[in-house]
Amino acid sequence: FISYSQDVIESNFSIDQYFEFILSTGFATGLAFQVPVLQILLGIFNILKSDQLFSVWRYVVVASAVVGAVLTPSTDPVTQLLLSGALCGLYFGGAGVLFALGK
Repeated sequence: FISYSQDVIESNFSIDQYFEFILSTGFATGLAFQVPVLQILLGIFNILKSDQLFSVWRYVVVASAVVGAVLTPSTDPVTQLLLSGALCGLYFGGAGVLFALGK
């Protein structure tokens, strides 16, 4: 059984492609996690208010889909949706923290 599967299954990826995928996914995720930090800092310095952040939520959802499509290294939609969902969640999380702070 094992010798049969060795002839049928072939590896179509290289270690270079794997590392490129992991590094670019890590870079994109690292950038995404800076969104709430930037929001909170701008809110503390009274440059942004939570009302402004919640009023443009439709644009944020579309922009996160575009950013997810651009920054995702692979062509599958699942990875894109995961990144854009994380961006939306982090955006609304940062806006919620500003709302809780009363800014």
